[in-house]
Amino acid sequence: MDMSPPLKPAALHILRALADGDSHGYAIMVAVRKQSGGRVPLQTGSFYRHLSKLIDAGLVDEAPRRQNGDDPRRGAYYRLTALGRQRLAAERRRLAELVAVLGPASRKGHA
Repeated sequence: MDMSPPLKPAALHILRALADGDSHGYAIMVAVRKQSGGRVPLQTGSFYRHLSKLIDAGLVDEAPRRQNGDDPRRGAYYRLTALGRQRLAAERRRLAELVAVLGPASRKGHA
């Protein structure tokens, strides 16, 4: 059983954005806004603070630049580490278990 504390929403969405492949900071921020429906606001400063913590935890790493395919106008590219993939999978399980425990919403007392 994973005893890690739940991920903060921004960290969870950053990991989820990187699950599809290596990406640069701006593309990750756009993906987070899109997948969260705008509910996880990330400005440049807060994004890089979250990213730094994920790197320090060994969940994300800077990806090596490829000769083709990377946008040369962008800075560093980032990727999930094996530990990051495990942590994302554990968080998905935790959230699924939480939803299962909560069960369907009760209609009692609601008009």
